[in-house]
Amino acid sequence: MGRYFQEEIETASREQIQEWQNKGLVATVKNVYDNVPYYKNLMDKKGVKPEDIQSTADLHKLPFLTKDDLREAYPYGLLALPLSDCVRIQSTSGTTGKRVVAFYTHHDIDIWENSCARAIVAAGGTNEDVCHVCYGYGLFTGGPGLNGGSHKVGCLTLPMSSGNTDRQLQFMTDLGSTILCCTPSYAAYLAESIHEKGIQDQIQLKAGIFGAEAWSEEMRHDIEEKLGIKAYDIYGLTEICGPGVSFECEAQEGMHVNEDYFIPEIINPETGEPLPDGEKGELVFTTISKEAFPLIRYRTKDITYITREKCKCGRTHARIHRLMGRTDDMLIIKGVNVFPSQVEEVLINQGMPANYQLIIDRINNSDTMEVRVEMTPEMFSDTVSVIEKKEKEIVSALKSMLGIYAKVKLVEPKSIARSEGKAVRVIDNRKI
Repeated sequence: MGRYFQEEIETASREQIQEWQNKGLVATVKNVYDNVPYYKNLMDKKGVKPEDIQSTADLHKLPFLTKDDLREAYPYGLLALPLSDCVRIQSTSGTTGKRVVAFYTHHDIDIWENSCARAIVAAGGTNEDVCHVCYGYGLFTGGPGLNGGSHKVGCLTLPMSSGNTDRQLQFMTDLGSTILCCTPSYAAYLAESIHEKGIQDQIQLKAGIFGAEAWSEEMRHDIEEKLGIKAYDIYGLTEICGPGVSFECEAQEGMHVNEDYFIPEIINPETGEPLPDGEKGELVFTTISKEAFPLIRYRTKDITYITREKCKCGRTHARIHRLMGRTDDMLIIKGVNVFPSQVEEVLINQGMPANYQLIIDRINNSDTMEVRVEMTPEMFSDTVSVIEKKEKEIVSALKSMLGIYAKVKLVEPKSIARSEGKAVRVIDNRKI
């Protein structure tokens, strides 16, 4: 095993990685304290000075940063360099409050594209491949990140952006796309469209790099089977750089964090206390190479755990487990914690398509949850009694998984809106 874009870095000793991180952290803390008044204020409030930070062992002394801080400092309050040194912005797709805007220098874009190039090579990409990028372009980081990484690897890059599925499939077949980059929900939709058109024999895909939304292991296997590929997870967020913060290798046993650029931590989301490797909690990142928009102890709200054991692929950088939900999209229904990914796992195990919606409501002061899921065309032709029987089976499986009752409604094929970006899985009508 072992496919590397920058082998010496990706297989560096833990001692070398620690040295990079210590040096990068000390320099970054001094930089933001001296040049970003917002950070200086946060550190002063916590009573910590740059000289108090000598290594990653001192990381816990530093204050956290949240999305609320980024919105409060919007637009330029967290810049560590003059605006004249910046060459790019990217922005989140958030719909509430002020948008989060991140700034990049040439160097920042370079390390971001390196990160994405590592992910593409880990998925088997070479300069012989055709990389089909249908993440959104523009302000969204997905398209630009994988586009730049693909160029660094030397792939023929198709900058398709999202939407226009017929055009996606035309270019995919005509130009022989071999690596697909998009959200997992759109990959599932493309697979569905390919089978509907009967063009499976014209598809040359070998790998997919899917991220921007949580997806289950069951959904991965479903996509792999339908597209005839190996599906790789990729993780990132606009605030840190975009996709490529971490990525899966061929072992598919967690996503490697690019630790020469980012320091990962896991904390207790309630207390903020750091948790040991292997323990599930909230993922926190500190950037140690960014120039324009360095972030220290940024709380992602994503739930996962870390392992630092050497991987079968030979990489030595820490791995994070596939995301297990978010602290802020975790639903509390009748006092029970519910993640949409749990529902998805049940549905796929029941042989259902991955297109579904959860409708949450509160009736007579009691929470209700309805799961609407599309039938396959074959199921839609079944009798009412067969459909009702399947609904009851899913209700029972959900009760076993979640511990609560959920109403299940099987709806006709294609009646739930398809998403080419992040799928809208939850509609919460409760006034809470």
